Amino acid sequence: MKSIKMLMAGLLIAASASAGCAYGGVATTSDNKTVIAKNNGFLFGILNKVYVCDTTPAGLANCATGESP
Repeated sequence: MKSIKMLMAGLLIAASASAGCAYGGVATTSDNKTVIAKNNGFLFGILNKVYVCDTTPAGLANCATGESP
């Protein structure tokens, strides 16, 4: 019974360390570019991404990661 409790406690700690909240942000620049940031807390933010896209009348085009606006 004690080993089951220890296993459950270990799983709870592992789940809380790997889970987190996610949020995103969008900003525009003066030269018709849009910057989209996707941030999350999964594995301490290892999956954060920033996309830079051209803004056109039809929507966003030519999205790239790691580009400076």
